[in-house]
Amino acid sequence: MVTTKYFFFVAALAALSFKFLQLTGAQLTDPSEVSALKAIRSRLIDPSGKLNNWEVGDPCTSNWTGVICYNLTLSDGYLHVIELQLFRRNLSGTLAPELGRLSHMMILDFMWNNITGSIPKEIGNITSLTLLLLNGNQLSGSLPEEIGYLPNLNRIQIDQNHISGEIPKSFANLNKTKHFHMNNNSISGQIPAELARLPSLVHFLLDNNNLTGHLPPELSSLPSLLILQLDNNNFNGTSIPDSYANMSKLLKLSLRNCSLQGHVPDFSQIPQLGYLDLSWNNLTGNIPSNKLSNNITNIDLSNNHLNGTIPSNFSGLPNLQKLLLENNRLSGSVPSSIWQNMNFTGNKSLILDFRFNSLTNLSDTLNPPANVTILLTGNPVCANANQLQIGRFCQVQSVRMNDNATNTGTSCTCPVGYEYNPLSPMQCFCAYVLSVEYRLKSPGFSYFQPYYYDFEQYLTNGLRLVLFQLNIISIVWEEGPRLKMELRLFPLNSTIFNSSEVLRIRNMFTGWDIPDSDIFGPYELLDFGLGQYGNNELNPSSSKLSTGAVVGIILGAVAVAATLSVVVTILIMRRHSKSQMVSKKRLSSKIPIKIDGVKDFTYEEMERATHKFSSSTQVGQGGYGKVYRGILADGTIVAVKRAQQDSLQGSKEFFTEIELLSRLHHRNLVSLVGYCDEEDEQMLVYEFMPNGTLRDHLSARSKEPLNFPTRLRIALGAARGILYLHTEADPPIFHRDIKASNILLDSRFTAKVADFGLSRLAPVPESEGTAPGHVSTVVKGTPGYLDPEYFLTHKLTDKSDVYSLGVVFLEILTGMQAISHGKNIVREVTMAYQSSMVFPIIDNRMGSYPSECIEKFVLLALRCCQDETDARPSMTEVVRELETIWRMTPEADTTASESTATDSGMKVTPPSSSSDSRNPYVSSDVSGSNLLSGAMPTIIPR
Repeated sequence: MVTTKYFFFVAALAALSFKFLQLTGAQLTDPSEVSALKAIRSRLIDPSGKLNNWEVGDPCTSNWTGVICYNLTLSDGYLHVIELQLFRRNLSGTLAPELGRLSHMMILDFMWNNITGSIPKEIGNITSLTLLLLNGNQLSGSLPEEIGYLPNLNRIQIDQNHISGEIPKSFANLNKTKHFHMNNNSISGQIPAELARLPSLVHFLLDNNNLTGHLPPELSSLPSLLILQLDNNNFNGTSIPDSYANMSKLLKLSLRNCSLQGHVPDFSQIPQLGYLDLSWNNLTGNIPSNKLSNNITNIDLSNNHLNGTIPSNFSGLPNLQKLLLENNRLSGSVPSSIWQNMNFTGNKSLILDFRFNSLTNLSDTLNPPANVTILLTGNPVCANANQLQIGRFCQVQSVRMNDNATNTGTSCTCPVGYEYNPLSPMQCFCAYVLSVEYRLKSPGFSYFQPYYYDFEQYLTNGLRLVLFQLNIISIVWEEGPRLKMELRLFPLNSTIFNSSEVLRIRNMFTGWDIPDSDIFGPYELLDFGLGQYGNNELNPSSSKLSTGAVVGIILGAVAVAATLSVVVTILIMRRHSKSQMVSKKRLSSKIPIKIDGVKDFTYEEMERATHKFSSSTQVGQGGYGKVYRGILADGTIVAVKRAQQDSLQGSKEFFTEIELLSRLHHRNLVSLVGYCDEEDEQMLVYEFMPNGTLRDHLSARSKEPLNFPTRLRIALGAARGILYLHTEADPPIFHRDIKASNILLDSRFTAKVADFGLSRLAPVPESEGTAPGHVSTVVKGTPGYLDPEYFLTHKLTDKSDVYSLGVVFLEILTGMQAISHGKNIVREVTMAYQSSMVFPIIDNRMGSYPSECIEKFVLLALRCCQDETDARPSMTEVVRELETIWRMTPEADTTASESTATDSGMKVTPPSSSSDSRNPYVSSDVSGSNLLSGAMPTIIPR
């Protein structure tokens, strides 16, 4: 056995020696690939000189523009080209057949140039190819049949060219291809029924071509299809196959202007269908009466020949944005039930376009909310005598996308070349930015504003950035409809990105490494502007292979012989001790000591408590994993926070939370019941909080908004919990992650602060009895809640928690999120305060409230959110001020039998969760002209 291993290493040494000889020569890249690159260069026209460095040196070690190479291989010792990224280089000319000789290439990217000619069939020789990105050029000719035999192809993007001819039937062999983006070409003929064999196809975009024939019913058997978009083709008067109603995973079906006839299939059995557009066809018959998916945002059946009445199944669709039925032959009543029970908070709106039908009367009085637009022009009902009642619905209007936006407001002046980030926790933060032009190719909605925050979360999570590093400058709806965005990406802890971070972000975009989203659909990168970073243009290849790496390989080859015996010894020892090492690895994460009062649960106990972690018991989810409602053997109801793999496994946060919570006991801190640390699982078991998080109840989706007394009592409870951490815990603790989602509510809406995974112990006194006022630590926390001074100096203090709690107070007062729709809550409330317009932004869902209480609460919250640490109150002052505000409320005077003792000894009454109309509260729409009396703090403009 040992002899065999020595033989292997001798062979490896020989290979490395061969590499060494090559590395010391003039040529490192595979010679056939070098000649291929030169041939490719000869066919391209490069007016901007982007490829000038292709004329000297070695492609891989000299970092030719756009050439990314693979590490040395044991097989032949050469470097190989794995990516050719020539995205938006202002290139023209043609694609050389020699591309097929780059046989190790995985990404071929010529997007957004002016390349003409045809797609070389030789590309079909690159069996390693995963991304074929040729969109946005002037390519013509037909699709090569050879592309259909690429076994690893994941994405083919040839959209926005002049490709003609039919789709080759060989494309049915592309078993790994998920994305067919072939829209905006001149592709003709029938869609091959053979494509129904594709097991991985997710997005099938063939809109704006010259397709004819019929829609293949076989496409309904595509097992993974999410988007089928075939608008603006000519299917010769054929019908929509009824089998399309069986596409169980379909999210979007768009067949606009396809010369279709026949009836509208019943799509009610597609559970996740969110977007349906069958407009501008010749469809006839009644609209199906079964209710569509609750996910539906857009229903467009306009400009057909549909008859019958408007069915009731359009009622109770919570996410509906557009129902377009104009220019049909519908008759009967105009329904008023469509918008019933819809929640129009959070920038939601609804357009009901019933123009140019035969609607004759109203089902009852039409009195829609302001967020609902009804269009009835061209119906007989508009000619009725009751013109005053419905006249506003009968005026000539057009339906417009009204959420195009530009965010260019700046309240700070930056040096030349820098841009201002309005979302940063630091005042007037200016930095060198990355500019990104980005487009959603097939979004699953018609109106973007309700999805603004979700998009910010989606993109920053996908890019592994924090929320305030993204600023959406503008959004514009384009023909398609497609949504074009201009984005700015800001560095995190400095005014400039380092080069590796720029390359990482660019590679995330160009490598399509950002996960797909159901609602946002596929994206395309239109431009990636390096801005000030372009002065020394970064080459992606430098991130894969550098001259230093080559030198390291040479030195490594020389040292291999000296280390062979050590390697063999290690391998032999590893073989005999593998099982022991695995066992030790597993045991190393175990809680090192037994903690009094905290139970060590087994995995089996947790399984029984949560019905094997059934989805029916899941009550929440976060970055750490999922939270389940469990019932222990003794009947105790608990919350089980189960870490996902690689989240809390062996992490400091897991042990920190157990150690801290085991010795913290306060009515406003969540209690730890126990933990589980076995079977490669880590779980924390808490007391169950039936009313969830404060954030849940402040959300626009909350069905029972909290009234003002309940909100004030929650604020006071949270403040008392944090005061305990700062002054009575031994030693004191800085929480470091206070936010609305970490404040839990029990059955009586008592606030309890949770999640101590990021907490830090306060400094201990030194020998002379004094202690520093801060802990120096890396910045951790949640964007929007971070103390700006901590963010800038890395000095964590008790006032850092005060700042975060102040943001929570602003959320309680306004219902807004800390960062949402490109806005920072501290900045928004500060501006309203300075304009004496605070009352208009107070959350009107809490009903009436005492105006003087609101005034004092706003002032306290803004004092907590001052940029300067010394300008903020201590937690003792915060609690004292909240108690003063509480004594001003009518609830403070209720009967003593209902009172409870506070930590300060004062008797107060927990308010009910419902309003009392007898209380002398002012309405929530009080004019801001009365705000604010008394001394006002100095607010620094942001």
